[in-house]
Amino acid sequence: MVDSWKTGPLRIFTGSANPALAQKICDALSVPLGQAKTGRFADGEIDVQIMENVRGCDCYVIQPTCPPVNENLMELLIMLDALRRASAGRITAVIPYYGYGRADRKPAPRVSITAKLVANLITSAGANRVITIDLHAAQIQGFFDIPMDHLYARPVVLDYVRERKMTNFIVVSPDMGSVERARSFAKRLDASLVIIDKRRPRPNVASVYNIIGSVEGKHCLIFDDMVDTAGTLTAVATAITERGAAGITTFCTHGVLSRDAVEKIEASPISELVLTDTIPLASKSAKIRTVTVAPLLAEAIKRNHGGHSISELFY
Repeated sequence: MVDSWKTGPLRIFTGSANPALAQKICDALSVPLGQAKTGRFADGEIDVQIMENVRGCDCYVIQPTCPPVNENLMELLIMLDALRRASAGRITAVIPYYGYGRADRKPAPRVSITAKLVANLITSAGANRVITIDLHAAQIQGFFDIPMDHLYARPVVLDYVRERKMTNFIVVSPDMGSVERARSFAKRLDASLVIIDKRRPRPNVASVYNIIGSVEGKHCLIFDDMVDTAGTLTAVATAITERGAAGITTFCTHGVLSRDAVEKIEASPISELVLTDTIPLASKSAKIRTVTVAPLLAEAIKRNHGGHSISELFY
């Protein structure tokens, strides 16, 4: 059991997006999962009721905004509002996967910056703090006017790589935007880095133009924050296979896996796709492995609740 600090007793609740992850977090903390009832009116409106006293408590809501994104986001907002109106002492939104994170700027005239819009909604609904993992763009942290703990799944992934005792490997950044993430992995694995020059002629379509570095005879480790339609991953895998890659293992924190993503992965040269459980896996594949981020989130919650630093988690 964790000790409280300046806040009241610890309470952990979950929406319907990923209750399995919430239960793992509760098991790691040796606390029961809070009682909440979520229903639907006849027209589809979401109805939430907190089924226990939370007055003065330190409350955490586990809810990734994964598909169905709008349903899960609205459910999160309603749960936050319900806790606020129930006089919770402090409310933390634990959002393992932050949906709408791809629209973090205006790439064209007259478009919305939805990453900022969602940040405003979460704050207005009653959150006092946010905990998330591997944002699509790090600057989203600045969109919040409340404290945000931006964790990385890197420790979990590194443990997996080391347990496999891989040799003769090289780290590949699937695009220019992932260079910083890939470089951090390469540094910790003492490996070389290859960068892919990828362009997007239109949304969810990727084309590989150049490969900066040699992959000949190497087992390639590709790191990215998310896999949606798998267009980028499969295009990169095909390109580096043509350049002589000996094998390909990909690591993505968030397995959105929209449309025919699993079929693309099955037909690609990728030998293994490793995902975390920030998003529940809806499709099965012999190529897909899952590792859990529950201990990471549990430790962050424990330290926040106890008033301790979480700097050591930014590994």
